[in-house]
Amino acid sequence: MAYKISDDCISCGACAAECPVGAIAEGDGKYEINADACLDCGACAATCPVDAPKAE
Repeated sequence: MAYKISDDCISCGACAAECPVGAIAEGDGKYEINADACLDCGACAATCPVDAPKAE
């Protein structure tokens, strides 16, 4: 089950820097996770200051 970034995202980029497979990229107003590439490792959620990445 891939992670998804909620609208709480503040576009700081912390999650993208921690993703081991580069599945996170800046989108329109917030960062987005490519569900097909996501490993469901939780590294993004662990580093996010506003808890925007959530397991779907």
